[in-house]
Amino acid sequence: MSRILIAGATGLVGRHVLSQAIADRRVDSIVAPTRRPLPPHPKILNPVSDMTVLPADADWWKVDGVVCSLGTTRANAGSADAFRAIELDLQLAVARHARTHGAERFALTSSTGADPRSRFLYMRTKGEVEQAIAHLGWPSLTIVRPGAILGHRDEVRKGERFGIALLRVLGPIVPRSYRGNQARDIAAALLEGALTGPPGTHVVRARDIG
Repeated sequence: MSRILIAGATGLVGRHVLSQAIADRRVDSIVAPTRRPLPPHPKILNPVSDMTVLPADADWWKVDGVVCSLGTTRANAGSADAFRAIELDLQLAVARHARTHGAERFALTSSTGADPRSRFLYMRTKGEVEQAIAHLGWPSLTIVRPGAILGHRDEVRKGERFGIALLRVLGPIVPRSYRGNQARDIAAALLEGALTGPPGTHVVRARDIG
């Protein structure tokens, strides 16, 4: 039985991770820090805060595995600095605190095209956070790189609805890695990484999801 932490449990992918973890008999308890309260469940410990300052010494960091599905866009964040505060600083803080408290497995939501040398902010930041988390010395690190994330969002990100509609039309001629992946399939890959990820660093590419 495992105790896991889910960072980003209210997002599109994170909601699927949470529901799958609740249903998974291998998971006996779930830590899900969020900005707003989750519906109560006997498996869930739900620390509520604004997430800007994470308590480094909280006992709830003591877990076996972590799923990190935090994410935003530059448009939603409001600036490049605010975007990086979530996509890089916050995710790195989650990874550092959990590792310091003994977590063994980490599963990260990244993106197809992640590259710390990219001239595009989104891809560059994704690549940078992959590198930074890898440098923390995780015994098992699973990096999941989906294409477009498909599924119902509470809020539609600017340009995303158009992009997904375009992918549906152009699907046959778009490289498979860019066609998109269902959020539930991405969640399943992340949860498996947090529960059974083998030693070392492993990248799950879009074509291998679902």
